[in-house]
Amino acid sequence: MKAGPDIAMVASLVGDPARANMLTALLTGRALTASELAQEAGITPQTASSHLAKLEAGGLIAPEKQGRHRYYRLADPDVAGVLEALAGLAARAGHMRVRTGPKDPALRRARICYDHLAGDLGVQMLDSLKQQRLVRQDRQDIRLTAEGERFLEKHLQISEDMLHHPRRPVCKACLDWSERRHHLAGTLGAAIMKRFTELKWASRDPEPGSRVVNFTRNGEKRFAALFGAGQG
Repeated sequence: MKAGPDIAMVASLVGDPARANMLTALLTGRALTASELAQEAGITPQTASSHLAKLEAGGLIAPEKQGRHRYYRLADPDVAGVLEALAGLAARAGHMRVRTGPKDPALRRARICYDHLAGDLGVQMLDSLKQQRLVRQDRQDIRLTAEGERFLEKHLQISEDMLHHPRRPVCKACLDWSERRHHLAGTLGAAIMKRFTELKWASRDPEPGSRVVNFTRNGEKRFAALFGAGQG
């Protein structure tokens, strides 16, 4: 066996359908109990416990205790990025689940990817940031410009010091599964999504397990004013 990262081990953890369903459910960014994850995966609580132990040992999820309850969340944003990229690969290869419904267009338009905006609006936002020279992108590398810092402070009250994190970059390209292009992750992506929520421009769909992000009428107008197509 060649030395280096064990891709096969990680792939085997994600490759089981029940575990894949659990991990996908955690892409909402919310911490869920073993019972909730068992329901998402369509398996018994006993079987779910076995799967969760493997995912935890593999470093893909992290437990969180609150009182008598034990919750699970994705270990870090990198896991979410890998899952989103795998979803894009599956879509490009034609491996799609056949079940669709009214939520599908909404999911493609705007959804949460761990803690940042994804979907058509997420990709549009990154495109606009580049067109306005607020960020610069070179393949996977995205950098916030000085003009971008002033823009964020003025329009969203996001200061530079709010973006520092010891283990997470300010900007990161995340491959969007539905658009097959990049949207903005990193602490900046998370901060912008948080401000959308605080300003009541957008909110998470209340349905359990849903990743849909719903914009209010005012939120759509404000979003379009800042990141509308053709900005710059």
